[in-house]
Amino acid sequence: MNAFDTLQRKELAARVRELADTRDVRAVVLYGGERLFAAGADVKALAAMGPDEVRGWNRALQRTFDEVARLPMPVVAAITGYALGGGLELALTADHRIVADDAVLGQPEVQLGILPGSGGTQRLTRLIGPSRAKNLLMTGRRVSAAEALALGLVDEVVPAPEVYDTAVAYARRLAEGPAAALEAIKEAVDHGADAGMAAGLALERSLFTGVFGTADAAHGLRSFLEHGPGKARFE
Repeated sequence: MNAFDTLQRKELAARVRELADTRDVRAVVLYGGERLFAAGADVKALAAMGPDEVRGWNRALQRTFDEVARLPMPVVAAITGYALGGGLELALTADHRIVADDAVLGQPEVQLGILPGSGGTQRLTRLIGPSRAKNLLMTGRRVSAAEALALGLVDEVVPAPEVYDTAVAYARRLAEGPAAALEAIKEAVDHGADAGMAAGLALERSLFTGVFGTADAAHGLRSFLEHGPGKARFE
């Protein structure tokens, strides 16, 4: 069920750190398989932990998910089956979420007498707003793919057999874009959302100036002037 235990978390963390340091990967797809994305934390393991142990375990998982969110390249989640609890929290770290038409999503932690601890209360709220987030978090109810799309929780719904290929196609499209500009857009949106308007505009201005001096920008501007919009092909 792709449950998050310590081993799963360590393997994910190692892979994410490897990706963060490479220049060869231009986009990432998060995929749990044809059956499901991830059913959440290993509840049996959690139930055996005391407060001190669970605090360290949760801190490590939260840090790992944050590292996924801070990857410099675009991240696309391909969601099949279930994305529940920690599984949905991992999906929330992505920049774009594509789900199967029969997928089920939710944050059911409240039904265990606890709350999401790996970004669910924060990323969900920023994505769909406080009122809708509280509804999902306080009831623990599961939502269909159609409702998730209506809530703004996901970006695209496709037939289940097409989820992975659709995600890869979208990731490939982004991977063919200007890497520095894509990284700057991601940083401006993610960090600007947590700042005031003045700070966000200052960040945007700084990133714009930095990207303007790249080879991609020179090529894109020249291509526009010589061939018109949308014709640039970036290396």
